Amino acid sequence: MLSQNLIHHLENLLSKKIINTMPLSGGDINDVYLLISNAEKFVVKLNSASRYPGMFNAETNGLKELKKSRTFAVPEVLQFGEYNDTAFLILQYIETGRQAKNFWQVFGRQLADLHKKSESYFGFKNDNYIGSLPQYNTHYATASEFYITQRLHPQFKIAIQKGFSFKNLDDFYASIETKIPDEVSSLIHGDLWNGNFMIGQDGVPCLIDPAVAFAPREMDIAMMKLFGGFDQELFKVYNEAFPLVENWEERIAIWQLYYLLVHLNLFGSSYLSQVHSILKRYS
Repeated sequence: MLSQNLIHHLENLLSKKIINTMPLSGGDINDVYLLISNAEKFVVKLNSASRYPGMFNAETNGLKELKKSRTFAVPEVLQFGEYNDTAFLILQYIETGRQAKNFWQVFGRQLADLHKKSESYFGFKNDNYIGSLPQYNTHYATASEFYITQRLHPQFKIAIQKGFSFKNLDDFYASIETKIPDEVSSLIHGDLWNGNFMIGQDGVPCLIDPAVAFAPREMDIAMMKLFGGFDQELFKVYNEAFPLVENWEERIAIWQLYYLLVHLNLFGSSYLSQVHSILKRYS
């Protein structure tokens, strides 16, 4: 909730007088507002500091890592912190523009360039969040170890605690371990559905709300294909710029399992049949 006391606190941080505020859409976790001063606009995201500890610190690190890649436009982080039990993140306001004619080609090339950024490990310098759920980034040497231990294990644990049951998980893990390609890690957005990009004022893509890691790059591709909203030209250009390993399309469901488990744990049993279908397919 954007109280008057919090507004005064944000004014002091920004050294700007806020003359108006407007609510923006922000999803299930955050309250999001447009802050309007005499000369500039800002976006502030708010949530419970005790319920989601370190969320905006992690998001700040993710946005900075994306910016450091010099690929996509991302909003500048201006301030983050806590006021009483309210965590806040103040971001640069990005005006929405009209999609350029070559938008999807640009998107494909920029995604390829992003994924070419690599580290000697899989993981990240800190844990972060996927939606409102914790996402773990302990360093591992291989894609399969990282994916199974840092992505699947935690989500299956949550799902089982919620009362869902699964059979033959060890057989499933053994099966997918042999199918995951032995590629180096890539810097990925980590939650790249069609609500987490916008069209900037110059008509090119801008990424928001990341869940970054140095991880298997096919994870971004799989998430993009899970709910749609991305033109096929993007994938064509991407595959020309940074060809995916043979049979990548047959592995899409392996990576989509993670995102389906996240949705199962956040939104309930409507995603359970898809989870069971993937387990059966690869066990």
